[in-house]
Amino acid sequence: MPVFSTPSLIEVGLLVAIGLLLAAPVGRYMARVYLGRPTALDGLFAPLERAIYRLLGVDPRRAMGWKEYAANLLLFNAAAMGFVFLLLLFQGPLPGNGLHVPGMGWDLALHTSASFVTNTDFQHYAPESQVSLLTSVLGLQMLMFVSAASGLSVAAAFVRGFVRRDGTIGNYWVDVTSTIVRVLLPISLVAGGLFVLLGVPDTLAQTVLLHAPGGGSSLAATGPVGSWNAIEFLGTNGGGYFGANAAHPFQNPSPATNDLAILLMMLIPFATPFMFGAMVRRPSEAWPLLTTILVIFLVAVALFVFFESSNGFLAGLPVNQSNGYLYGAEARFTLPESGLFQVTSIYANVGATSMSLGSLTPGAQLVLVWGMLLQATPGGDGTGFGMLLMNALLAIFVGGLMVGRTPEYLGKKVGRGEIRWAAVTILSHPFAILVPLAIAYGIGLASAAHGTTAHAFTVLLYEFTSEAANNGSSMGPIADATPFFNLAGAAVMLFSRYLPIVAMLAIGGSLARQSPLPPGPGTLKTDSGTFTVYLIGFILVLSGLIFLPVLVLGPFGQGGL
Repeated sequence: MPVFSTPSLIEVGLLVAIGLLLAAPVGRYMARVYLGRPTALDGLFAPLERAIYRLLGVDPRRAMGWKEYAANLLLFNAAAMGFVFLLLLFQGPLPGNGLHVPGMGWDLALHTSASFVTNTDFQHYAPESQVSLLTSVLGLQMLMFVSAASGLSVAAAFVRGFVRRDGTIGNYWVDVTSTIVRVLLPISLVAGGLFVLLGVPDTLAQTVLLHAPGGGSSLAATGPVGSWNAIEFLGTNGGGYFGANAAHPFQNPSPATNDLAILLMMLIPFATPFMFGAMVRRPSEAWPLLTTILVIFLVAVALFVFFESSNGFLAGLPVNQSNGYLYGAEARFTLPESGLFQVTSIYANVGATSMSLGSLTPGAQLVLVWGMLLQATPGGDGTGFGMLLMNALLAIFVGGLMVGRTPEYLGKKVGRGEIRWAAVTILSHPFAILVPLAIAYGIGLASAAHGTTAHAFTVLLYEFTSEAANNGSSMGPIADATPFFNLAGAAVMLFSRYLPIVAMLAIGGSLARQSPLPPGPGTLKTDSGTFTVYLIGFILVLSGLIFLPVLVLGPFGQGGL
């Protein structure tokens, strides 16, 4: 067992602590934004918002029911996806294409546009050689803002259901505009500037001439990487400007940029529980949800580093593992630093990678797959917290039935309608993973993962799990740039993104029609340590019951655990 350096372990602890310290004020600020309360930045942002509302013809004072809210979200996302689909198809003759990149095939363009509009950013292509500069900036980067803003808008609308009683949950156009203008853009501008100061290039030049110390030169791809990084990590998007993602020296050149990326990935997912507590005017209600996230997340980091500390298959061989099992790992960083990056990325459904996931030990692969199966600890911007609230509603309902208490949360009854939507959402996740996985095996496409071993099964399982969780990371080697994987992947990503969104809005709308009930002797106290322990156990047991059989065929079947 390697002994990791004390500074690297201290750095990991400090990063998590700093992430939480930043998340608290950001969460309270987001609550003020979504409640329409004054902030210190109104003088800067309000005129821009009013101009956008005039351009869109939107009345910002008009509240929507859940069906109207969902319809506006779906139509806007569909229009944004269609625009980028066409941009990818016809990027060849368009300006901003100094590398003369041809248009994508229709199936790959469909997968790519579906991937970015769903906050997945799964890439079946090499970004630096198959996407033009215009398409990257005007198309894909635009979708990274739209998808993150849509997810956060849904979370805000869901939470409003607990505090409203008129059946409305907000105005989608106001929510998505204020999210982009007041949350994503300001933080992205600051973060992009920090990345540039730390050595990340940010230029409209598409190549740079590199001169080797020993003579000779070569062209290397470059572009607006710093600004791309900011929204990639902040928006839990994860699609890299380069195929190597955060392992590329231009995208992540130093430990400082690595730490900044980790903090950005943590920021909004960790801030959302604080936003929830402030919006429902019960700050103490944030702690059980945040504690649930932290317990599962920190245990995952510890297990990941433990499993990567040595490879049991190499026991007895003359292989030095004193610093951990470093095959496929980023050599510039210590294993705890890389482990924190990778677990944060997967558990926050970012999907960025700084390690070769196919080279990880089976135990470490299991830890990452488990995070995507949970989707809620902390999950992606907005929708991850929505999934956590759905788990909380199910836990409250089951707990209430077991002890004979009235199932209610924050004064709102948790009835058949809410539970039906929550159950359908939870069960849709294994459906979205296992159906295409079975079809791939049934039509003989297991060879895409280069074998029929347990590792090959894990690779295919990871592919569809990543798409179903709107994560976007990939475990190679897999030949997935084919019509089947492009079309099946697009269907999985769209289904797994928008069914939960509709369900969250429907539950929010149902709760918003109820008048709050005063707490009574049968009310479950949800801001207690007991409820926190119960919620953690409920999430882990429920996910285990659903997914344990398939995990036995994949990560467990590889051995070495």
